[in-house]
Amino acid sequence: MLFDSSLRRELWRGFVGTLVVLLTVVLTMVLIRVLGQAAKGSVALADVSLLLGYTMIGQMPTLISLALFVSVVALLARLHRDSEMVVWQASGVRLARLLKPIWQMAWPVLVALALLLLVARPWGQQQTQVLKDRFERRSDISRVAPGQFQSSADGHRVFFIDSHSDGESTGKNVFIVLTEGDIEAVVSAREGQIETIGAQRYLNLRQGERVETKLSTGEKTRSRFQQARILVGDAPVGAAGELGARGTPTLDLFNASNRKMRAELVWRLGSLWSAGNLVLIALASVNTQVRRGNAWSMVWALLVFVAYYNVLTLSQAWVTSGKLSDSAGLFGIHGVITVAALLTLWWRDGAWRKAGDGDKDSGSALPAPQGAAS
Repeated sequence: MLFDSSLRRELWRGFVGTLVVLLTVVLTMVLIRVLGQAAKGSVALADVSLLLGYTMIGQMPTLISLALFVSVVALLARLHRDSEMVVWQASGVRLARLLKPIWQMAWPVLVALALLLLVARPWGQQQTQVLKDRFERRSDISRVAPGQFQSSADGHRVFFIDSHSDGESTGKNVFIVLTEGDIEAVVSAREGQIETIGAQRYLNLRQGERVETKLSTGEKTRSRFQQARILVGDAPVGAAGELGARGTPTLDLFNASNRKMRAELVWRLGSLWSAGNLVLIALASVNTQVRRGNAWSMVWALLVFVAYYNVLTLSQAWVTSGKLSDSAGLFGIHGVITVAALLTLWWRDGAWRKAGDGDKDSGSALPAPQGAAS
């Protein structure tokens, strides 16, 4: 039908355009944050692109839900603003009739959203955790990029190696500042090499000197050495750290008894359900007047989206603390919103029918014009 196809095309245009804008904004913000972490030494510079991709996978469900909601709101606002909705209703098209073209457009988006929430997002969290664990298990000397100062994991050591070093197991022209309580030591050596002994990693220094300062008194001690050893960290291990709730696969969450795991399951299923509820909310509540500005519908959409996702986050926190059960956090919140949206949609359709019937009755009761009998 021409009515359905025209609405679907407009919905797809609005959805794709909104999603592109949101992706551009969020991608820029995430890139700045990841680069800041890399500059502070929290992540490896070589892993910035991977972390950016994994982080965007985690952000995509929220962006898709918002883009779908905004596209439906924009379509309905335009229909009301251009008086097309009045024409369609006068032709006998009820408001609930719009559900068919909207859901024909929305169901592929919801399927993609389900795959992101239930499969891709946990996998992205796992890969992010693997990268962070691998970086944390690196020795202090391997954290250092040649020609740059870098602090150790515990913040008690600052390293610098010459730009001609390989930055992995051997460093030339090594400079280290050690802080232990009231004592600060500056160590410089011509060469340093990593050595693993048991569960510890050491840096063997050759041909250097150590200047030790007692901060309370300012007393200095200087010594030279041909060879010295400094502890730089634990030996790397192959097993990754324990995954959190966000990185746990969805099937494992169904069998978990931990409240935090159950709350994560409620959040994932609730996020998918909320995307459908937002479509119903938009259809049941948008009614833009001709004289009202175009921005009002978008402001209203953002307020509703923020409020709904705050409720979604609160439900996860309540399930985690035991204030709500799993079923109450899922069906008691999202189910109530679904029923309320459907009742509102039914009421608006009923109110329009009654108004139309009243207009017909008043039109039939109008007196005949004078001279009509002649």
